[in-house]
Amino acid sequence: MEEVYKRFAKHLDGLPAGFPATDSGVELRILQRMFTSEEAEMAMGLQMKVEPVSIIAERLNTDEESTASTLEKMAQKGLVIKFSKGGVHQYMAAQFMIGIWEYHVNQLDEALVKDFHEYSPYLAKEWADLETQQLRTIPVAQSVSAEMKIMPYDEAEQIIKSQSKIVVAPCICRKEQKMGGNGCDKPIDNCLIFSGGAYRYEERGIGRPITQDEALKILNEAVDAGLVVQPGNSQKSLNICLCCGCCCQMLKTLKSADKPALVANSSYYAVVDEEVCTACGICEERCQMDAIAVEDTSQIDLDRCIGCGLCVPTCDFDAIRLLEKENTEKWVPPKTMIDTFLNIAKERGKV
Repeated sequence: MEEVYKRFAKHLDGLPAGFPATDSGVELRILQRMFTSEEAEMAMGLQMKVEPVSIIAERLNTDEESTASTLEKMAQKGLVIKFSKGGVHQYMAAQFMIGIWEYHVNQLDEALVKDFHEYSPYLAKEWADLETQQLRTIPVAQSVSAEMKIMPYDEAEQIIKSQSKIVVAPCICRKEQKMGGNGCDKPIDNCLIFSGGAYRYEERGIGRPITQDEALKILNEAVDAGLVVQPGNSQKSLNICLCCGCCCQMLKTLKSADKPALVANSSYYAVVDEEVCTACGICEERCQMDAIAVEDTSQIDLDRCIGCGLCVPTCDFDAIRLLEKENTEKWVPPKTMIDTFLNIAKERGKV
């Protein structure tokens, strides 16, 4: 039976975000906890494109009726991705993260969380050297000055206002960290999902539909709590994550880098006006990247600053502001997440 999971793990590692092997085999234990051997075999027949059941069944040499039944059950468990239109269901492969793992936000147990904590450093290492990340960092609105002409895809409020369907779900990162006895007390119910993903979250009962106004309120509360705004890394974002440096795997990966500013997909950085800085230390507490140290004044390590802007709105003396990077250094996200995944796959040498 373990041979099935070895083949499946290799299949997942061939998808853009990867699923690296380990000496301990912890990744196989994770798959065994989530998939039956039949489900693993079925998942290996799916690709990173939407396909009808007939094509999948032909590829797997299985009958169409039983294939449809198994895929539907797997979609309900968050093991594959289902698209429905006009009563016709189609399916595609789900990556482990972001994907299968996040779909299990309401199915966590202590054993699975323990295995994930052992495995997550391997995922972080896989992503560390990528130029294209799955999430990008955009500034909070309160940090953007009137003269800055930022693009709509870099404005969280505009991203939210452009959505016709929004669902909010629990943040799996803070949830699993708490289950493991770590983490923080920052808000949990603030993972914003848009478009087709929102319908899938709602259908599976792992998210509830909300209005644009409710989403904006959640965004503002998250910024007040000191969470970094990280939408999906495309010009048409499918989600917004609101992240902390102690729980979020993506942000922890950035934080562990020697120079997070070179890894983060961001177009901004913070500077301090030392003439008016009072060295109160609030900005240092708010920074999720340990980019600020307070001496006589606040000092920003530009190698660590990812331009989230959390330090700006809480400075009562307007001593910190955001600046835009030079055009040659700005991050222009791919147009769609399909383009993003293609870039990641190329950078990992998978295409």
